[in-house]
Amino acid sequence: MQNSKTIWITGASSGIGEACAYQFAKERFNLILTATRVDKLQEVQCTCVNLGARCVIIPYDLSDLENIDELTDNALAAFGKIDTLFLNAGISQRSKTLDTSFSVDEKIMNVNFFAPVKITKRILPSMIENGGGTIAVTSSISGKFGFPLRSAYASSKFAVYGFFETVHAEYYDNNIRVVIVCPGRIKTNISYNALEADGSKHAKMDEGQNSGMSAEKAAKKIVKAIIKQKPEVLVGGKELLMVYIKRFLPGLSRKMVRRVSST
Repeated sequence: MQNSKTIWITGASSGIGEACAYQFAKERFNLILTATRVDKLQEVQCTCVNLGARCVIIPYDLSDLENIDELTDNALAAFGKIDTLFLNAGISQRSKTLDTSFSVDEKIMNVNFFAPVKITKRILPSMIENGGGTIAVTSSISGKFGFPLRSAYASSKFAVYGFFETVHAEYYDNNIRVVIVCPGRIKTNISYNALEADGSKHAKMDEGQNSGMSAEKAAKKIVKAIIKQKPEVLVGGKELLMVYIKRFLPGLSRKMVRRVSST
């Protein structure tokens, strides 16, 4: 039986977004998928349909903030409503602070923070009008502590926490629930697509990323958390210990981060 619930996933053409799309398709959610690569989105759409879901794709580059209202209106029109919003799209970084062009800082903040903010402000009123909804957003363990070669990336993920925890507090009584997804090292293309100081692609898989949890395994945990509306879900391996070290032993955490491998 077709689920009457609709989810919109950004960053759905690969990695966590793609894997989560398949999990939600198995749950028979109606799917709206957004990413920059049309060809890959079409492949993901085909798989979701074969899994029994209705699926619409809306290609878009979230670094273009100017036309996001139009994008969001198109997403709302696809099935008439959005019950769950999964703001997963993101871009990482591999460059030291002083070496990094400000245009790179700007692009990372636009994709990782300002685009989710604009989308949320557009979607939230309709969610409230429909009696509530779930907003999930992908942060990172880098959203909990600064990390070498990630100044803009970590900043964007810190900002995600501040904004969406506030949304959760302000609209809880409107039956709005926020789920902050906090991945550690997941085996995806995020390091390959990360930006260097001049805006070029890092174009290689980091060793830590390559040995990380599979996107499929991560997706099962993430989808379960979103459906259960858990406020936060940490996904990864032993690197997640850093979150607790930062919380309980901040001095040790700072020392460890200074010494940790940049990859």
